[in-house]
Amino acid sequence: MSIRILLADDHGIIRQGLHSLLEQQSDIKVVGEAEDGRKAVALVRELAPDIVIMDITMPNLNGVDATRRIVEEFPKVKVIALSIHSNKRFVADMLRAGALGYILKECLFDELVQGIRTVAGGNIYLSPRITDVVVDDYKGRLSKTADTPLSILTNREHEVLQLLAEGKSTKQIALELHVSVKTIEANRRQIMEKLNIHSVAELTKYAVREGLTSLEP
Repeated sequence: MSIRILLADDHGIIRQGLHSLLEQQSDIKVVGEAEDGRKAVALVRELAPDIVIMDITMPNLNGVDATRRIVEEFPKVKVIALSIHSNKRFVADMLRAGALGYILKECLFDELVQGIRTVAGGNIYLSPRITDVVVDDYKGRLSKTADTPLSILTNREHEVLQLLAEGKSTKQIALELHVSVKTIEANRRQIMEKLNIHSVAELTKYAVREGLTSLEP
């Protein structure tokens, strides 16, 4: 039986290239593509893939929060991060969110296939550059990082913070999340109170600094 794959990356050329290469593997089938984390969650619900190949820095809903949602709602679905970031912070965030693999985009395609088969078999796969030291550091810091300021936000507040930082208006966010403008205004007030931040500009700087979003186009 083929390993069913969902590709989540905001760059179409990457999705197209991976799709083409993966389809050449006799034991792998690409069942869908998503350009952001929110679409990835929706497609997991619709298509029930075995594995999601997840970029981290994506618009609307980043890969970390999307992974957290998928793992919570669909515990049988496995997530592999495919990222340019080798920073310990990104690795720790994805593993904490529930990813079972972390592969760098600089790797060769054969490594991605190996990672997919490893994770499909119920094991964890990390790119060689993501060393044992990083894993040990991650495990040792779990209890310490669990209480960072960002961790006190709810999942919805994470979403609202990212969308605000990406320049979306209160009305646009309300439409996207299917809630009222008053609800989003209340969410924004709560975020500012919890983080002790008093302007959208400062919220944007905070979100970028914490890796929740990026200023890249």
